Amino acid sequence: MVMLVRNRELNDALRSMRFVEDRFNRKFRYPWTFLNDEPFTQEFINYTTGMASGKVQYGLINKDQWSVPDHIDLHKVKKNMEKMVSKNVIYAGSMSYRHMCRYNSGFFYRHELLKNYDWYWRVEPGVEFFCDVDYDPFTYMRTHGKVYGFVMSMYEYLATIETLWDSTKEFVRQNPQYLAADNALDFFVDGKSPSKQGDTEIDGNYNLCHFWSNFEIASLNFWRSPAYSDYFNFLDAQGGFFYERWGDAPIHSLAAGLFLPKDKIHHFGDIGYRHLPYSRCPQDEKSHVSGRCYCSRQDHFDDDGYSCLPRWWKVAGQSEGAGPRPAE
Repeated sequence: MVMLVRNRELNDALRSMRFVEDRFNRKFRYPWTFLNDEPFTQEFINYTTGMASGKVQYGLINKDQWSVPDHIDLHKVKKNMEKMVSKNVIYAGSMSYRHMCRYNSGFFYRHELLKNYDWYWRVEPGVEFFCDVDYDPFTYMRTHGKVYGFVMSMYEYLATIETLWDSTKEFVRQNPQYLAADNALDFFVDGKSPSKQGDTEIDGNYNLCHFWSNFEIASLNFWRSPAYSDYFNFLDAQGGFFYERWGDAPIHSLAAGLFLPKDKIHHFGDIGYRHLPYSRCPQDEKSHVSGRCYCSRQDHFDDDGYSCLPRWWKVAGQSEGAGPRPAE
């Protein structure tokens, strides 16, 4: 369990922990890793240690990973931020939000505390889980050959990633060896058949669909791979984390969707989850009459017009996932 969190978010961190522990982790006792750009207070350590059923560790983020790189033009950053603020773009004026997106995109998996782990479950402060998870999702992912798992999918704000797609296409043009056969390009580009490995060009416009990365269960080794490392370094050199407001969600999504076969991406349709302002609740009857889930089936983002899940089910050749996974 990995949480990027600040000391002042202690109550939200404990809320998330309580849900994860009650719904899943008290049966499995997986460790928790907390990361912060400032030293954790003793209060934070005491309370979160008491909430955890497994081992707990606390890491400080390297300053060079939470600062503006030397190649960035700060005058241009300031000018672009002011323009985005004038357009009411969410988090447009926040430098700390940009640091967070960059850190989640390119650095968290390199932290010393995570070097001995192969898998992680990302947990955000202030989230809720509505359903018991009676099986081990890490084992499920590993034994079924999955690499990246998500719960919700939606459209990104175009104003925050205006040049990300062009940069991604240019990266693939320069590095066609990383484009997986049977990739998920048709999830990101309307009416587009998946490109084959060896192609040197991706055409079409990005439809803004992405996997919402505040919930992820995924392989750390994928982020450590040459394909993703080269992709992040290429993007970081473009400056879009600061000149625009590139989020880790579309970056993780595009990487997983283009560098992995789509059958290695897994939708956890059995997980009930809320990250404000959106919630999803499994729709199958068994999950509710059994008491496994407690949530309103009407409060269900999958059916929202802003959700990209119907597109994903079509691309992945799956029926609408809703029921619990077997304990395999």
